[in-house]
Amino acid sequence: MKLSLFIFSAFLLCAAAATAQKKDSTSSKNGFRNFFPAPTNESSPEYKLVDSIYKKAALYTYGLDRKVFFDAYKGYQYLLAKGKLIKPDLLTIADYSQSAKNKRLYVIDVKQGKLIHNTFVSHGRGSGAEFASDFSNAQSSNKSSLGFMITGETYVGTAGYSLRLDGVEDGINDQVRIRNVVMHGSKFVNYERIYERGTIGNSLGCPAIPLSDHKLVIDKIKGGSCLFIYSDIPHYKRTSAILNASFSWPSLKTITTTDTTATAQQTSSNVTGN
Repeated sequence: MKLSLFIFSAFLLCAAAATAQKKDSTSSKNGFRNFFPAPTNESSPEYKLVDSIYKKAALYTYGLDRKVFFDAYKGYQYLLAKGKLIKPDLLTIADYSQSAKNKRLYVIDVKQGKLIHNTFVSHGRGSGAEFASDFSNAQSSNKSSLGFMITGETYVGTAGYSLRLDGVEDGINDQVRIRNVVMHGSKFVNYERIYERGTIGNSLGCPAIPLSDHKLVIDKIKGGSCLFIYSDIPHYKRTSAILNASFSWPSLKTITTTDTTATAQQTSSNVTGN
């Protein structure tokens, strides 16, 4: 009798462990297993591809963390695989984990492995002062929204030349167009504002960029390219259906990065941003 109880108990423990392991390998939101490699899996072709672009564009010299680029590139590939991107060569990242005093907007040509623009970008006044720590998808919150978006059409409004954005993550940023969260220029987003006030100005939730180059940036990324607004928020990483999705990557072509020092010097001379 005791032996039978022992065997039955052992069976229950094994079953529970198998269930927990299965649960951990899936997303809590959509049940898809995340096949995208962790940054430590350096032998995978996906890692080598993403890392080669990261190095070729010399993004480390501009303060963009490798892990942020990995997350951004996965979402870019997801939207590309779903046929959502009209401009498949471009990936724009607003890294709100950085100080607002940093040039934390990056426009990257992922096909050429080249950083095109690097400039300041504001976050919503409801999200924080120098650092953004609170985000929302709600009307009148004056907070920024996180996640993956697709750039839309341009228009001229109260903030001048502006770019519509469409959030593609339900419950996270799918209200940005209704909220009129757009990319536009601002006279409070520049070095002068940092010198006078200690940091750039905040917006009402929009990713505002310097007036000096906002038309160049907007005209480059408008009309169907990927924008990723990032912050190191655990809740977003747990609930993002894109970051936790499984999908088939297109054919992988690794960019050669035999001389990252020369590449960094060449990239630095060609990047625009104030």
